[in-house]
Amino acid sequence: MASLSYRDAGVDIAAGDALVERIKPLARSTNRPGTMGGLGGFGALFDLKAAGFRDPVLVSSTDGVGTKLKLAIDARIHHTVGQDLVAMCVNDLVVQGAEPLFFLDYFATGKLDVEEAAAVVSGIAEGCRIAGCALVGGETAEMPGLYRAGDYDLAGFTVGAAERDALLPRANLAAGDVLLGLASSGVHSNGFSLVRRVLADNHVALSGIAPFDHSTSVAMALLRPTRIYVKSLLRLHRVGLLKAAAHITGGGLPGNVPRILPAGLTAVIDAGSWQVPPVFGWLARAGGIAAAEMLRVFNCGLGMVLAVAPGDVAAAEGLLRLEGEQVARIGVLEAAPGPAGLRMENLPESWPA
Repeated sequence: MASLSYRDAGVDIAAGDALVERIKPLARSTNRPGTMGGLGGFGALFDLKAAGFRDPVLVSSTDGVGTKLKLAIDARIHHTVGQDLVAMCVNDLVVQGAEPLFFLDYFATGKLDVEEAAAVVSGIAEGCRIAGCALVGGETAEMPGLYRAGDYDLAGFTVGAAERDALLPRANLAAGDVLLGLASSGVHSNGFSLVRRVLADNHVALSGIAPFDHSTSVAMALLRPTRIYVKSLLRLHRVGLLKAAAHITGGGLPGNVPRILPAGLTAVIDAGSWQVPPVFGWLARAGGIAAAEMLRVFNCGLGMVLAVAPGDVAAAEGLLRLEGEQVARIGVLEAAPGPAGLRMENLPESWPA
């Protein structure tokens, strides 16, 4: 009998080795104080003392990109979803007052395409550079028979640190604190199963001009990467202007803002206080999606909601704008009996327009 190889079974070790060599420079470009070693070891090392921490608490997060990947695969646009992967993890760290330190990724596919995988990892490296964390390792899994031809999956894992006395949310949240909203870059990485259903029901091609943005294609508009807010929020936090922050992901405003509030406080948000990007109005109209469902599924134009003291609002807005953020005053905290909650005001039945 002829000798049978792993490659005959669908796994190409040489392709995996070639990918590691391709991405080593990408990983090196994300090095930061505390990074030790490089890709290729059995584990990654990180020196907290070299990173400047004196009494650190470690904070970790893991996430994926969801069915936005399917849209990227269908459109054959692979260089943006890596930034989404990083954003979904590091944005969850920074709202706890933590600085992201390092990141690892998991890339799984049926048959490894080195060019495609390298494009994905280039996006991961870009996200790490934006967030200031090091890409220290990961795993590439080639699993024939488990994934359909051309499909792949992504997962990410990040670790950050915060000084023990600087964790968020702060204990002094109070009625009268002002809520600031930071603009999202678009749909980010939640709700894409519903997005794809709306596209299919309306026979909208990914290659066509976006009906909500005539300057680009449907695919490019929807694949715009999730915004990374790490450096803006850390700067605000380190000068003592930030009391709490909520990353607006799955569950939208109603599902995420109450998570940062203690019992006895409710967030009162004015639905007309910020500019909602046209993509959300189009989704609502084309899909016949009710306002409450839009708020529950999508970020609707706000990637972060911050709580600041009334006397700090102007300073916080100025600093955030210097960092490149679009900021809107969207509401306040009010005292209310019972568990933490959220109340939307000025919300018409058909919203967003």
